[in-house]
Amino acid sequence: MARILVTGARRGIGREITLTLARAGHEVIATMRDTSGSDLADIAAREGMSISLAALDVDDDASVAALFARPGMASVDVLINNAGILSINAMEDESMAMIKAVMNTNFFGPVRCMKAVLPAMRERGDGLIINISSIAGRMAVFADSGYCASKFALEAASEVAAQELAPFGVRVALVEPGIIATDMAVANLPQPRADSAYPSGRRMVALNADAGNATPPSVVAGAVLDIVSGRNTAFRTPCGDDAAMFLGMRARMTDEAWIGMSDTLDDSEFFARMTAAGQG
Repeated sequence: MARILVTGARRGIGREITLTLARAGHEVIATMRDTSGSDLADIAAREGMSISLAALDVDDDASVAALFARPGMASVDVLINNAGILSINAMEDESMAMIKAVMNTNFFGPVRCMKAVLPAMRERGDGLIINISSIAGRMAVFADSGYCASKFALEAASEVAAQELAPFGVRVALVEPGIIATDMAVANLPQPRADSAYPSGRRMVALNADAGNATPPSVVAGAVLDIVSGRNTAFRTPCGDDAAMFLGMRARMTDEAWIGMSDTLDDSEFFARMTAAGQG
């Protein structure tokens, strides 16, 4: 069984990935900024699973370096970059500080961790890196200027790394969830500026309004397990029925048609266009 490190494992998708992999018999190192309050250790003890907790802030070079300098960390077989944050604002409304924060966590964080594990993986000729991206890494969506930019960048870096590492026996894979029923999409969904001149923020909130009934995190965790086990060898794996629907809708549309769908300030007209495009 593999020795696996998961980032952003405190809750949501990362927590579910940790439990799913541990229940499959793998040794999982669950990392998060603050390990206090996590129930993973208790669950592991109760179910007889191998889960260890480690503090890691993927935003911080020193934190990443310190964790991977620990004895035995060079033997990590699988790195799963899951830590991420979300913002919902039109580009004009979003602060530069927030855009930088999203890029730091969602893009530079995975890159930091990849660079930490790659030398050992390359030298032994084996390893797997799974980056949790999003359908927002394949299609640019209004009000997600910072988030989409970070996921597009992660997708590009992942594809480059996959090409570079293939001759050394190291595999890179992307998992691309749609809307997932997690705290980030439900209770803790970021809110756009109330005084915004743009309709895009409230439209994004409306699209997430039924997120509690969206694809559960277990679907993403199951997709990750399939990659780890070798049952799925695809480079990209979309997750959730809505992911397939949104990606299919975008693939059927020209760039101009996709942009033009949002050229109205009337919300009812916009959602009518969105519904028609989804059924096309």
